[in-house]
Order: sequence, then structure tokens, then C-alpha cells
Amino acid sequence: MERLAEGDRPAPVVLLPSLRAWLGLTAVLGALVVVVLGVLYADAGRSGTVDARIVAAVEGVGPRGRQVALATDFLGEPMGAAALVAATVTGCLLLRRPRAAVLVVAGVGITVATTRLLKHLVGRTIHGEENLSYPSGHTGFLTALALAVALLATGRFGLGRTAGVSLVLAAALAAGAAMGWAQVVLGAHYPTDVLGGWCTALAVVPATAWLVDRISGHGRWQRR
Repeated sequence: MERLAEGDRPAPVVLLPSLRAWLGLTAVLGALVVVVLGVLYADAGRSGTVDARIVAAVEGVGPRGRQVALATDFLGEPMGAAALVAATVTGCLLLRRPRAAVLVVAGVGITVATTRLLKHLVGRTIHGEENLSYPSGHTGFLTALALAVALLATGRFGLGRTAGVSLVLAAALAAGAAMGWAQVVLGAHYPTDVLGGWCTALAVVPATAWLVDRISGHGRWQRR
């Protein structure tokens, strides 16, 4: 019979079994959207029809709105992002959730790295040929961080499938919408760039969470 050796209990999982199917489906759909948009806007240097309509809707936010956008944008800049990640990892460790801490670093890191790679593969530009824009790394970063925190909360409070999935997706939507709005208002990205960054995080983080649980759990069971 196999059981855990004394004092060798595994850390709590970051992706609850009840969420795996739904978030797995979300990840697949997110990846599909990223690919489709990447194909549609490959080597483009202008906005599409949908982009233009959304930009027109958010124009004219005023000085105060622009200040809010700049503050939000700072969260995705190196200093702001590092501070957010450090604070989140510290919180995970204080709550004795080491796998969640690993997910924060790995999920965010892989998401940002993926957006950078896709920018070079897709080649979409904004405000000149040197400014690669698709997908939005800022949006991907904040969405990935929100997903990791939401998964931590779901496990911490023992939420069921419906509540857990709702919390995770709501957190991702809120973070993506906030950063996406800021990027569009500041003219840093087209709205479809924002959507691409959001979907990149939706595709990467659940897969990373599954891998973290898989790798962290390996070798924990011992035969007695």
C-alpha cells in the first residue's frame, strides 16, 4: 500500500481537479484566438475596423483618465511588475502555498516570454515599424498575475467548480479589461493586441498550473 511518509505531505495543488476541464477548455480556446488574430494581423501596421470603433469609443477620457491609465500601465513596466510579483510571491509563502508562489513566477514569466516571441513572429506594428504590438505584453502580464492569485484563492477557500471557475474568469476579465483599457487609451496597443495578450494568459497559466502540480507532486509518494 502506498501512502505519504510522515512529514512529507505535498503542498496544496494550485489547479483543483474540479477546475481542470473548464480551464483546460478555456486555455484551448484562448490559444485558438491568439493564433487566429495573429494570422489576421500578421505584418500589419494599422488598426482594423473593430479596433477603430473601440478606439473611438474610449477617446477623450480627459487628463484624469489619462493619469489613471498611466498608473495602470506602470504595473506592467519592469519596476511595477517586479514589485507586484515580489509582493504576491511573499503572500503565497506566508500562506504556506509554495506551489502558488512557483505558479506566480512561472505563469507570469512564461506569459510575458510568449507575448514577446509572438510579437516577432506576427510582426504587427504600431506607430512605426520598430514598435511591435501583437499581442500586448502588459495585458498578458496583469491577466496572468490575476489568474494565479485567483487560483490561489480558489484553493484557499475550497471553492467548488462553479464558484471557482467564475472567480478565476472574473479576475482575468477585470485585470485584462483594466490594463487593456489603459493600453488603448495611451495609444500603446490596438484593442485586438489587448485581446491577444489576454488570451495568451488564459492559454498559458492553466497549463503552467497543471505542470507545477505535476512536477511538484512527482516523487512525493513513498511505499511503506
